[in-house]
Amino acid sequence: MTHVFHRHLHHTPPVAIAASGMTIRDAAGRDYLDASGGAAVSSLGHGHPDVIAAMHAQVDRLAYAHTSFFTTEVAEQLADELIGGAPEGMSHVYLVSGGSEAVESALKMARQYFVEIGQPQRTHFIARRQSYHGNTLGALAVGGNAWRREPFAPILVPATHVSPCYPYREQHEGESADQYGVRLAAELEAAILAQGADRVIAFVAETVGGATAGVLTPVPGYFKAVREVCDRHGVLLILDEVMCGMGRCGTLYACEQEGVVPDLVTVAKGLGGGYQPIGAVLAQRRIVEAMSQGSGFFQHGHTYLGHPVACAAALAVQRVIRRDGLLAKVRDDGEAFGAMLREALGDHPHVGDIRGRGFFWGVELVAERATKSPFAPGLKLHARIKNDAMARGLLCYPFGGTVDGRQGDHVLLAPPFIATRQDLQEIATRLAGAIDSVTRAALR
Repeated sequence: MTHVFHRHLHHTPPVAIAASGMTIRDAAGRDYLDASGGAAVSSLGHGHPDVIAAMHAQVDRLAYAHTSFFTTEVAEQLADELIGGAPEGMSHVYLVSGGSEAVESALKMARQYFVEIGQPQRTHFIARRQSYHGNTLGALAVGGNAWRREPFAPILVPATHVSPCYPYREQHEGESADQYGVRLAAELEAAILAQGADRVIAFVAETVGGATAGVLTPVPGYFKAVREVCDRHGVLLILDEVMCGMGRCGTLYACEQEGVVPDLVTVAKGLGGGYQPIGAVLAQRRIVEAMSQGSGFFQHGHTYLGHPVACAAALAVQRVIRRDGLLAKVRDDGEAFGAMLREALGDHPHVGDIRGRGFFWGVELVAERATKSPFAPGLKLHARIKNDAMARGLLCYPFGGTVDGRQGDHVLLAPPFIATRQDLQEIATRLAGAIDSVTRAALR
């Protein structure tokens, strides 16, 4: 009997006992190829010696100091490292313990900014359907994951949700990518005006959509159009890069590829690569200066802000990525990985779309390619694919509700940056086997 409150109370997962590089081993002696980095977390794989050494050294020096009393050398160094590669104008880093905390902090930072500059009437957030921003109440409120929101809807603050950038399903026939992006930006502007432009705090969006809809890559120009709308109405742009950032898409910040600069950006997962819980909010100088010249105090905080061991792990991860040229590797090998997935699955009758960039890919499954109709939710196709893949020694990240929160299935892939092309080919091959086996059985 387990006393751990597991995610699924009717099922106790295998016991992981060891990990190295791309592989995790369970107590039964089975090895699993980690094709998802957990939940797009493991950027350097498992057991990287440089990260382990940095953590040991920090524990020996200083394991914990509360930020109401002290800063630490390692937190200052990590902030310098992040700002050194950050979007233009970013000046400060707020270090937390994970993605939900980062988003929650960003929402409160945005609200307090407007209070500080004399616009307290701004109280409303706009985000997108089929988005995911975390499981704390504020993050869940702005998120558009219908399944996660439903049980808690009565205790969530109101937020408006506009259309996601989901060209596979929502770009009109005959509509160019530019026209589609402009249409979505116009929808955002209409939502802002409907609330009252002087009442909206921010538009919150994942730069590349993550787990809810399976790696939604924006069409060219979409975020530039969004940035223009936000600027026109004095609305902040908060980009959530908890899953897609920190090199996952081939650049340190995914928004670099969109040619836009956010007001606030959240990162986590790949920031520390899974070695310690850590996340961060990066803020534009004008936001920090408004608080500095006003109250001088961000009315927020957690016990483990800027945890020294977590900072040491994250700093080591980011330095290894830079030293070993892993961003360029992710870009180059990411193109090859996409080609491998298309070769293995592109002609499969139940694969509707393969999309992604870098080491961040989604495979959307359909009952019929011609109509894009999803499988019946009751089949729980995504869960069956996960189980079949694990039986083949493959860890991937399937999810349901891809289309509207209830219907649709996809598989998310986010291998560690250290994956070789042989590893990537093995991932594509094993996943194709799992998808083929499960979809055949589902249609019997």
